[in-house]
Amino acid sequence: MMIKDDLYEAVNGDWIKDAKIPDDKPATGGFNDLVDAIDKQMMDDFDAYADGKENSDDPRFNEMIKLYKVAKKFDFRKKVGPKALKRVLSSVKELQSYDDYQAQWRNWVMFGLPSPVNFDIDADMKNATVYALFVSSPSLILPDKSYYTPEKQQEHDQLLGLWTDMVATLMDKLGYDKNEAARIIQGAKDFDALLAPNVKSAEEAADYSKMYNPQTVAELTASTGQLDLAGVIKRLVGTTPEKVIVMEPDYFKALDGILKDHFDLFKDWATVNVIRDYASYLDDEMREINGRYNRALSGSKKPISQRKFAYYLARDVFSQVAGNYYGKKYFGPEAKADVHQMVERMVDVYKKRLAKNDWLSKATREKAILKLDKLGIQVGYPDEIPAVYDQLKIDEGESLIANLNQVSYVKNHEMFSRWNKPVDRMRWEMSAATVNAYYHPFKNIIVFPAAILQAPFYSLKQTSSQNYGGIGAVIAHEISHAFDNNGALFDEYGNLNNWWTDTDSAHFKQLAQKMIKEFNGLPYAGQKVNGKLTVSENIADGGGLSCALEAAKEEDDFSATEFFINWATIWRMKATEQYEQLLLSIDVHAPQKLRANVQAQNLADFYTAFGIQPGDKMYKAPEDRVNIW
Repeated sequence: MMIKDDLYEAVNGDWIKDAKIPDDKPATGGFNDLVDAIDKQMMDDFDAYADGKENSDDPRFNEMIKLYKVAKKFDFRKKVGPKALKRVLSSVKELQSYDDYQAQWRNWVMFGLPSPVNFDIDADMKNATVYALFVSSPSLILPDKSYYTPEKQQEHDQLLGLWTDMVATLMDKLGYDKNEAARIIQGAKDFDALLAPNVKSAEEAADYSKMYNPQTVAELTASTGQLDLAGVIKRLVGTTPEKVIVMEPDYFKALDGILKDHFDLFKDWATVNVIRDYASYLDDEMREINGRYNRALSGSKKPISQRKFAYYLARDVFSQVAGNYYGKKYFGPEAKADVHQMVERMVDVYKKRLAKNDWLSKATREKAILKLDKLGIQVGYPDEIPAVYDQLKIDEGESLIANLNQVSYVKNHEMFSRWNKPVDRMRWEMSAATVNAYYHPFKNIIVFPAAILQAPFYSLKQTSSQNYGGIGAVIAHEISHAFDNNGALFDEYGNLNNWWTDTDSAHFKQLAQKMIKEFNGLPYAGQKVNGKLTVSENIADGGGLSCALEAAKEEDDFSATEFFINWATIWRMKATEQYEQLLLSIDVHAPQKLRANVQAQNLADFYTAFGIQPGDKMYKAPEDRVNIW
């Protein structure tokens, strides 16, 4: 395969042919390979501490290792049986009415048990210096609202059938009578069907401008007479807030109809959710059964190993502790400072590009540059770990479920205690051991965990052009999120505040529409790309690649071929068809291959570098190329 025919296949074809997808994963590739290597490294370390071969003087780290040891006790849990889960289920069985649920609702939320309303604390989108209370809908059984439409009836029936069989098997193992189990499962599905028409799809949720719908507690409480929302909110945050941010107004308009005369269905739904939430923490057989539906969704052949299960659980509960350990041991302060400087250089390049921008007015350009001046940068690992991790205590004599319940309570108590307090803008939300990066529009910060800062993204052994085609493009991608169709709605402080002139805003929307059109309907994995769902990430990809290219060209050893080849390399992925199709429905990112190819096609330097001419498959006419930033 030649690059002029297909950049992605030419660069990655041989790798794709030979690559093997691990049985416990739905995909392998650039990001996934790094994850696998980090997992192995960290699991070896965890075992060394668990076996007493290594010692730490960090009490938070030692609590994490305790949880790892508790999670590895599969034989012990099999011997004890499902007692811990049955204790939780008995509290569900005792519910006779919404009044009974109301009395326990606050505790259920604190312990992470099923709730018809999700409560969260985050920066107020119009006053980003203060934490606000957000409310939204619970999750559906199927991956997205679109699976409940007539167009996806076949997938709906197939997936719901798999889910039903899995839950029936779990309930059989828990000693439920088959007829009773079938009745409860049907009730749960019926309640889920009441939720589905009223929640947001992934495409709808991708539009942040529709997320901010403040209501008074009285207005929100008027949504339903079945439950007292004001009462539970007061118990969660300790008082009655002046406002609550309603993320899904249509759901709350429908809430009374969903709940009214459907208590039995709600109870069945709660029962099944409790079983699903806890079954994997019992013996290994229950863990295998409880993962069947998700494995069918993704195409994974086997569950992860017991060791990896225990590691993932401990790592996720103590995410900032694990990340801090990984960052300091395997990344270090020198690399942290080096990459921080690289981010600052990319920000400077972006500022220069904005200053020369020919379609923004002077007023909007100046506000955009101000936004970059105020941009918070987090690289490598956090300087401080949030105090909540000092409160997480693991009792090795208790069950895994009891420990996780206690952890949930402590974490949720700390989260709700943040309400109406000043936002800690630089608080890390992603572990430094995560192969990813993000931009937070409410805080105007970009975050680059240590785990992604290695080859093929970044290495001192790579040329500058390779590094710019890798981590440089990722850094500029995250900066571009400050100016995508969502990020552009927020000012330099993270407030939802229109800082654009009407003319600039209209022009930007036209450009965004061109990006939607460029991707919409592209065939992939037997289905088609949703350009509207993926527009934010596509705008960020385009801006990131273009900006990184400009920075790379300033280096003495610039090579356009090395730049574009490494850009294609970082996106390589081999995945099951089921996983690819799932991502097309729910992922705000376009498929990896299209991210690599389409964005390269938008840049003139790509054509020059590889001598691409009209008639070549990778050729795109200049008038069809989309360049926003």
